[in-house]
Parts: sequence; structure tokens; C-alpha cells
Amino acid sequence: MPDATATARFVRVSPQKARLVVDLIRGAKAEDALHLLRFTRKRIAADVLKLLQSAIANATDRGELDVDSLYVTYACVNDGPRQKRIRPAPMGRAYRYQRRSSHIVIHVGPKAKKGK
Repeated sequence: MPDATATARFVRVSPQKARLVVDLIRGAKAEDALHLLRFTRKRIAADVLKLLQSAIANATDRGELDVDSLYVTYACVNDGPRQKRIRPAPMGRAYRYQRRSSHIVIHVGPKAKKGK
């Protein structure tokens, strides 16, 4: 059975901050991951929660997977494009900084069996 997938692209948060939240739910049961995300005190947790709910809905719409047996089988955060910005600095100079974005991918499916 293939996993159900949900993807959020161009999310305006740095990948490092998003990975802190996504690492919490990787490999967890889908129901436990939902509870964990509801009480995580990070701004990105709401976006990851919405993405996980979308992945679960994708699994149930196809009718192949049982909701109670779903696990987060794959979750990753990749770098998105960076927006280059300039900030005024002393003596007429300019400091450059980058506003980072992320691509977040979550797969839910039945738990992988050990061995084969």
C-alpha cells in the first residue's frame, strides 16, 4: 500500500526552526502526532498540524488506509528559495540578510514491518 502525501511549499519559516517541530512527529502514530502538535509552542506547529491533517484526509479519501493504523512514515523539511534583503548600516553602508523559506513534506501510512 502506498503512503498518502501532503506537501507545503514556500512556507515562510527557516528550515532549521521547522525541523525542530517535524522531528517531534517523525515515526509517531498519526493520532499522537496530532495531539503533540496541538500543544507545541512554536509558530510553525500550526502549519505542520494543518499539513498532517491534510495527509490523513488524503489517506482516507482514497479509502485504502485505515485512519487508526496510520503512522507518520516520512517527514522532512527542505530549503526553499531565499529572499535577499538589505538593511541600512552606519556610515552609508548596507547589511545584507536573507529571509528563508521551507518546503515541508509529510507521508502517512501503515507502520513498516521489521525485517523485509
